[in-house]
Amino acid sequence: MVRHFLDLSDAGGNALAAMLEDAMTRKDARKDWPKGRVDADAPLAGNTLAMIFEKNSTRTRVSFDMAMRQLGGTTIVMDAGSMQLGRGETVADTARVLSRFADAIMIRTDDHEKIRQMAQHATVPVINGLTDHSHPCQIMADLQTVIERRAKLAGTTWAWLGDGNNVLHSIIEAGGLLGFSVRVGCPEGYDPSPEVVELARSRGCNVSFERDPMKAVAGVDVVVTDTWISMGQKHAEAKLAAMMPYQVTPAIMAAAARDAVFLHCLPAHRGEEVADAVIDGPQSAVWDEAENRLHAQKSILRWCFGQI
Repeated sequence: MVRHFLDLSDAGGNALAAMLEDAMTRKDARKDWPKGRVDADAPLAGNTLAMIFEKNSTRTRVSFDMAMRQLGGTTIVMDAGSMQLGRGETVADTARVLSRFADAIMIRTDDHEKIRQMAQHATVPVINGLTDHSHPCQIMADLQTVIERRAKLAGTTWAWLGDGNNVLHSIIEAGGLLGFSVRVGCPEGYDPSPEVVELARSRGCNVSFERDPMKAVAGVDVVVTDTWISMGQKHAEAKLAAMMPYQVTPAIMAAAARDAVFLHCLPAHRGEEVADAVIDGPQSAVWDEAENRLHAQKSILRWCFGQI
């Protein structure tokens, strides 16, 4: 059975916990090493990851490339515009061809249906590097960062401020799988998918909604936000106006728990969703979070290859 990682539920809570433990163990083992040195066991030696980018990328591109290098493997990086995919070849045919050349496929795209089609027709693991619906690789890094800062996930409460987007969907999904609560602070008209919320609730996750941003963050352990204007969207003045009360400011962070952690998947639009004093402040874990994309994805890759 081929293991795809399209959403967190593809692995399940127990596997996610094992992957996070592996990520932290491997990270610790590399302390003070040169970043280009291959891990001592080189578990993916001889394997190649094909990476397809239909959206711009910094962290996803570099972290997956470095992840494969540190695991002993190699990568092929492709922009959709320079592939036949950008000239009308079907996703299914692309999946069939790449499965003959590579041992796994990572795709960063818009429509979630594309990645489902890729997985349906590929004979090698397919990994979701981002879609408009979800961003599971990012949330694995977020989970790792919170564990490093707070030692546990279960029983914590996360507050989200801003747009009910793909990142929030994966946070809510993670809450249902790993036992933490999610308090959603979104303006009217920008809520997350009801289906995502109901599935998490069916798994025991306490997902609640607060229109007042101060109430949303009151006493929480983790405060998370993201850009309000997603990649590919036009700069919408009406949306910005609706979102401005949800900007993460020092006053917002002061309403959270004293040791609350601030997360942002980056890139940040400073002065919009977050103030400089927060993202550069002592509660910010965004740079650890960015680095952990590498470590978390190494374990995602190992899980996809049946090593976890």
